[in-house]
Amino acid sequence: MIARIALLAGRLRDDTRGVSFMEFALILPILVTLGFYGTEVAYMAVVNMQVGQMASLLADNASRLGQTDNSAVTPTVNESQIDSVMSGALVQGQSFNFAANGRMILSSLERDSATGRQFIHWQRCRGSLVTKSQYGPAGTGLTGATLAGMGNPVVTANPNSAVMYVEVFYTYQPLFGSMFVNKTVFRREAAYMIRDDRNLGASTGPGVTPGTSASQSQCT
Repeated sequence: MIARIALLAGRLRDDTRGVSFMEFALILPILVTLGFYGTEVAYMAVVNMQVGQMASLLADNASRLGQTDNSAVTPTVNESQIDSVMSGALVQGQSFNFAANGRMILSSLERDSATGRQFIHWQRCRGSLVTKSQYGPAGTGLTGATLAGMGNPVVTANPNSAVMYVEVFYTYQPLFGSMFVNKTVFRREAAYMIRDDRNLGASTGPGVTPGTSASQSQCT
């Protein structure tokens, strides 16, 4: 009996057929965790890039508002046009539910002809995230404290012109909850000078004509 037990023990000691399976079973949780983490980080980077593209595209499109081939006409910007470019940016962010978790703020940075001061003439917003412009609401810089410009490095508007300045905020929604990353707020900015002559209106006026429909993009 003792000899048979010793023989069986020797066979078990020399049997290595399950070693690879055991090693794989031990390392599988680590591999899966690394795979999920890599997926999260890659998705986070893609979303951050798309937020930056939204800011750039919105500023570019806003800078083209009012363009015309008629040199005798100095066009104005109306609410319907602003709503259109803002809605287009929201479509761009549908894949990561930007409307519910983000906020885009479009500001018209201008130079007051009477005082030479930089100021935010008008401002429009879209998105449900509760946040405000880092540079202040419409009217900032016209009275009270001066506004050097917007951005870093500082962007300023030329006389009789305007800069379409965009701030985009987005609260990142992780794929795997808080397992690997916390909810992070992305903030990206972009600026474009207006592409053509534009009737900016009086500094103390709204700067935007009513258009054909009520504005959907008021910063309320």
